[in-house]
Amino acid sequence: MTLERKIAGIFKLDDENWMRHANPVSVWTRYSVLPFIVIAFWSREWIGWWCLVPGLASLLWLFFNPILFKKPKSTKNWASKAVLGERVYLNRDTVPIPDRHTIPLHGFLNGISFTGLLLAVWATVYFSVWGAILGVSLAYLGKSWFLDRMVWLYEDMKEANELYRSWEY
Repeated sequence: MTLERKIAGIFKLDDENWMRHANPVSVWTRYSVLPFIVIAFWSREWIGWWCLVPGLASLLWLFFNPILFKKPKSTKNWASKAVLGERVYLNRDTVPIPDRHTIPLHGFLNGISFTGLLLAVWATVYFSVWGAILGVSLAYLGKSWFLDRMVWLYEDMKEANELYRSWEY
């Protein structure tokens, strides 16, 4: 079982919920989470322990966002294809993906994103504005580039697999 499949299980991403998450509104609003978490915990200086309220709300948004939206009217857009590509990628242990998509770039991009996340956490703890901006930027650069690769993977795989082709409408 791939790590991505385990993570999808935590977020309760079954067939129906994957399609809900493929709604572009879900994808684009999920980008709001990290800045809101940084701001929420940064506010501990002004509102003390009350910072946990917006911080917890942001974490709940992260968790429930993938299932709150309805199925998109169309999956013929970048955001939907990125989510569908993630779904293809997590199935790579049962449905092989082309060799050009098995290169270590995916891990590298996730590493950039994770490094940005760690920097954002550090910057939040030490109130570093530039650290927070750089950290969030790196996290989103890595994630966005990874998602772009997932679009490419989905496009390649839907041509060879009827199930994947059926996801596009």
